[in-house]
Amino acid sequence: MSYITRRELLRMGAQSLGFLAAGGCLGRFSRLYAAASETNDYRALVCIFMLGGNDGNNLIVPIKTEKQSYSDYIRVRGTIAGLPQNSLGVIATANGKEMYGLHARLDRLRDLYSRGKLAVVANVGTLVRPISREQYQQGGAVPLNLFSHSDQQQQWQMASIPGAPHNGWAGRAADLVSIRSAPSRFPIGVSTAGNSLFLTGELPEVSIINGQLGLDGSDGSIAENARDAAFQQIVKFPTGMALIQKANQVTADGLNAAKELNGALSAGSSLKTPFPSTSLGKQLQQVARVMNVRKELGAQRQIFYVAIGDFDTHTDSMRRQDVLLADMAASMSAFYDATVEMQIERQVVTFTESEFGRTLQPSSGAGTDHAWGSHHLVMGGAVKAADVCGAFPVLALQGPEDVTGRGVWVPTISLDQYGATLASWFGVADDSLTKVFPNLGNFSPRKLAFV
Repeated sequence: MSYITRRELLRMGAQSLGFLAAGGCLGRFSRLYAAASETNDYRALVCIFMLGGNDGNNLIVPIKTEKQSYSDYIRVRGTIAGLPQNSLGVIATANGKEMYGLHARLDRLRDLYSRGKLAVVANVGTLVRPISREQYQQGGAVPLNLFSHSDQQQQWQMASIPGAPHNGWAGRAADLVSIRSAPSRFPIGVSTAGNSLFLTGELPEVSIINGQLGLDGSDGSIAENARDAAFQQIVKFPTGMALIQKANQVTADGLNAAKELNGALSAGSSLKTPFPSTSLGKQLQQVARVMNVRKELGAQRQIFYVAIGDFDTHTDSMRRQDVLLADMAASMSAFYDATVEMQIERQVVTFTESEFGRTLQPSSGAGTDHAWGSHHLVMGGAVKAADVCGAFPVLALQGPEDVTGRGVWVPTISLDQYGATLASWFGVADDSLTKVFPNLGNFSPRKLAFV
């Protein structure tokens, strides 16, 4: 006979909370879905956040462009933190006039670029409004705590203005498009990296699901059913205290979401695409599993948040970034293959974020320090062309984009423009984009051409 201990019961409850990590409930989503009309389209955004500040200067290197060449890069980087030219994976811009090199560990992504499924967006960063090097040095408006990890991670996830509600741009986008989804009690936002401000919406009842897919022991056994029944009694017990009742509702909704997902996963087919056994590989595999049961869940719009780190390479940057980028390339390539297997490669756009770039000039410990603008990747069948979108910074100390003299690039594309392009593709109407990105009106064009 199997007995249930109090510890096991509490463990089951704690696991259910993983499905609603932001402290909301499913009620708002179920009401919106119930009012939605049935549609056949499906679109998903997948954000890969590179925690710590990825060194974009080694992600992609100019080989021969209108303004500069590899020699300009290696002159400042040197061999201590610079990549050998013969190690780079050569790519051409869409017009064929400029040549760049992707980091050697991105060979699988280079293949996707050659097939038109990957684009590079150059020199993206957080901005209040467009600003020049001279304006920066004269005290022009810039985001608060520009070189702080926590503040800039928050700003990349929020894309907001001072005094605005504490929520994320993906959550606000989900608020605006959620009524397009078919009836479902399953939330739009899915995080495999714990609590995510990125997915938190403006309205108070917002559900965020983490990567712990399913409850342990959800096997239909007598013990499992007894655990569930006992826990349901606990969370439904009328305490008379509003805060506790709300917490109980969150927990109950978590259990219901877990059951719905477990049921969908049990009924759905398994994917054959292999994934790396790394943390990022496992996260993206979980994302693919949820996408694979989108019909069973009634999902028409989904936004996923995954994370990889630590890119804070103050020392030993070459070796550390080698490992991280190899993981990214293998995991992203496998994920793209999974979307092809599911026949939704044109309906899923994967993109990178990171709180800031790194200095072009190395630090004393064979590493790099905090900077500002950096380069990002966008992947999927919806990518318009294999291209480098935007203006690449001049790789020169004291150059036109260097605000500190160490190779800290003032961004020439704002997070608002980058995100608005993705949100628009996702389904946010043009006249609603400023609800997602309050600063967007400060920039022109409002949207870019990579999807």
